[in-house]
Amino acid sequence: MTNNPTPVTFIGLGPMGQAMVRSLLAGGHPVTVWNRTASRADGVVADGAKRADSAALAIAENELVILSLTDYQAMYDILGPVGDALRGRVVVNLSSDTPSRTREAAEWLAERGAELITGGVMVPAEWVGKDASYVFYSGPEAVFERFRDTLVLIGRTDYLGADHALAQLFYQAQLDIFLTALSAYLHASALLEAHGVTAEKFWPYAESNLNTIAPMMVEAPGQLDSGEYPGDQANAKMMGATADHIVQASYEAGIDTGLPRAVKDLYDRAIAAGDGGKSWTSLFEQLRRRG
Repeated sequence: MTNNPTPVTFIGLGPMGQAMVRSLLAGGHPVTVWNRTASRADGVVADGAKRADSAALAIAENELVILSLTDYQAMYDILGPVGDALRGRVVVNLSSDTPSRTREAAEWLAERGAELITGGVMVPAEWVGKDASYVFYSGPEAVFERFRDTLVLIGRTDYLGADHALAQLFYQAQLDIFLTALSAYLHASALLEAHGVTAEKFWPYAESNLNTIAPMMVEAPGQLDSGEYPGDQANAKMMGATADHIVQASYEAGIDTGLPRAVKDLYDRAIAAGDGGKSWTSLFEQLRRRG
């Protein structure tokens, strides 16, 4: 618990928001809360948070304002009508959106006398405030440093730089890997289900596969940065043939082929570009341009 707790205004009380408020309260910080659906504040108010009657009153209460909303449009919807209450405030927006909209939001807040710190929380609600929790941040470094000791209660603070879009970019990049991996697991399970295999029976093998992928990729970053893709281990032509087999197996099973077709298309394009003998990492050349 901190000796000089920074008072916080928190807006957006879905599961993530509620978890973050509870972590801030546990750290000794006074927290004023507001949510468009007022009943969502009931639990954290019972835990010690102060309920504000309006967004404007919540923002007027404290310099540090943390948002946990669906997207940046929700920020405009809520903060747009509050007028001068934003002046002098530091808004830490932990909502998801595009990098360009994040930069636009920084300008919008600056016009109203407020400063933006962008954040991306990289764990589910149940992990907030625990050892595995971490959050990407970007924006003015001096402003961020003033509130780092408060924000660390949500999770480890990884500050990336002054460009407001950086935290959003890292957040989206991590979710790119995460969402694609989840979809791949579901597709593989659907393929097996079509042949009478339960997800329970398949899971130990899927888990082992997921756990071995990262160690197999340790050389990939160097290859992507250098543009050299040695194919002495697993080349694109060989792996492209497997990608084709997955498409065919999916078609025969009567399940959706969209995801494996997208993967096969990358291999086809790499091979057509003359990279068939190079590593699977050579697909990076196809991904860095809009196909």
